[in-house]
Amino acid sequence: MTTNDKVALVTGAGSGIGKAVALALLGEGYRVVLAGRRIEPLDEVAKASATGRALAVATDVSRPESVAALFAKIKEVFGRIDVLFNNAGVSGIGSGFEDIAFETWQNVVNTNLTGSFLCAQGAFKMMKDQLPQGGRIINNGSISAHAPRPSSAPYTATKHAITGLTKSISLDGRKYNIACGQIDIGNALTELSARMAQGVPQANGEIAIEPMMDVREVADAVVFMAALPLSTNVQFM
Repeated sequence: MTTNDKVALVTGAGSGIGKAVALALLGEGYRVVLAGRRIEPLDEVAKASATGRALAVATDVSRPESVAALFAKIKEVFGRIDVLFNNAGVSGIGSGFEDIAFETWQNVVNTNLTGSFLCAQGAFKMMKDQLPQGGRIINNGSISAHAPRPSSAPYTATKHAITGLTKSISLDGRKYNIACGQIDIGNALTELSARMAQGVPQANGEIAIEPMMDVREVADAVVFMAALPLSTNVQFM
């Protein structure tokens, strides 16, 4: 199957890393489903690609019914899914542990972890049942999946959990030709991370300016992982 026949879903596709990955996949010939809470940015990405191969679907990944509607639309329009880039997320960084509001914790967990689970499960089911069987799920992890930043408990907890989710999906998907990997991104320059240019809190209490990578380099890594044969799985990158 060529990339022109393959269907990819990118969540959080309206900005930042998701937008860059969606445009890169479209550039490689994939048909790409753009998912995000607001339809306007998704439509802008679809227009920017100028390929006619993008489908924008407003989706709240934290809501099971919204994710179910997303996959129903994918099945209706394309009939299959070959790649999922599980990217939608929020940071919730900024409060000391003792000051974290339950609503903040719940929002970060529902978006980053529950949203990733729901989308991965929707893709897994479709990949299992389609012909040819199989596909690839790529989860957006983080450096925070390995080491926390100060005042980042909700975000760090979800990214550690994503690592466990990646390993479990990778194991459970083997018999269905479903591969699952994770890309643990450092500081990529996006609209959301632009404020980090002024410095980032360090474990020793200092504020330090950290290097930033071009978001297109992240997109290149996702495209590389997506192009691997399903018999080959790079679990972490």
